[in-house]
Amino acid sequence: MANARRGEIEAELGGVRRRLVLTLGALAELETHFEAQDLVELAERFGTGRLAAGDLVAVIGAGLRGAGEAITDREVAALTTTGGAASYARIVSELLTTTFGAGGSAAAEAGQGAGGPFVPTSPEPAGPNRSPGTT
Repeated sequence: MANARRGEIEAELGGVRRRLVLTLGALAELETHFEAQDLVELAERFGTGRLAAGDLVAVIGAGLRGAGEAITDREVAALTTTGGAASYARIVSELLTTTFGAGGSAAAEAGQGAGGPFVPTSPEPAGPNRSPGTT
């Protein structure tokens, strides 16, 4: 059973129920595929909603490999699913939503912005040579 808190989903591909997860390594693989400089750019790319069939193969393949399957993109491209192209798109959508979260900006989804780990959420305390709110 997939654990959504770990970013896992389940999908039936090739007649087999499989687990998919976009681990850090899988995300790095996708950065390379999409020629993205960072996770923010990758999330923005996904946010456009425009993915080619080859992109769906890359995301599904990265998710399967992230879950531990030894499978190539060529093998992924040959997997069937009930519902055809719409099912592949749904699988990718569910995987991306589980990984990046629903709603909000791409920067926030990739770990930046309000409440993200890269931006302080409260002003820095005033130091001996600083007044509050200055750096």
